[in-house]
This record gives sequence, structure tokens and C-alpha cells, in this order.
Amino acid sequence: MTQQDEPHKVPINGVLDLHTFAPSDLSTLIDEFIYACLKESITEIRIIHGKGTGALRRSVHSLLERNPHVKGYRLAGESGGGWGATEAELSFDEVS
Repeated sequence: MTQQDEPHKVPINGVLDLHTFAPSDLSTLIDEFIYACLKESITEIRIIHGKGTGALRRSVHSLLERNPHVKGYRLAGESGGGWGATEAELSFDEVS
């Protein structure tokens, strides 16, 4: 197994930096991250998607809209990455 094939270990601290992940991993990654944050009682998260063309940001927002544990989301303020990051508020509803 090469280093590239090894799974990424993501610390569960409420911040997910997508720069090291493939876009094809987003759906599973974001859902698992949200679930893991809720298991750690973290209800405010930040997802760093970068500024770029906005395609990754739109994908992240679409996935957040579909997740039943997301109460709402917004672009981060300047101190949190500005429009290169999205902050979301999570709800414990239906977490088992």
C-alpha cells in the first residue's frame, strides 16, 4: 500500500480542510464528518473548501442542504477563512 492509498485520518475538532481530499470523496466524507462531530458534541463546524472557481463550495453547500443534521450554514467570516470556508450549525436530531 502506497502512502497515497492510505486512508486520511481526520481529527474531529469541528474543522474539515478539503484540500487533501478528492472531490469524489466529498459526499461520504462530509456526512461522516458531521456524524463524528455530533458524536463528540460538536455542533458548530467549519469546512474549508478554498476560494478557487466556487465549484467545490457549491458542492459542499449542496451536501449540507441535504443532510438532516444541518440546521443552517453560511460563508465564514474573514477570521474564519471568508468565502473560502463554510460554517454550519448542527442539530442532534435523529443521531444514534
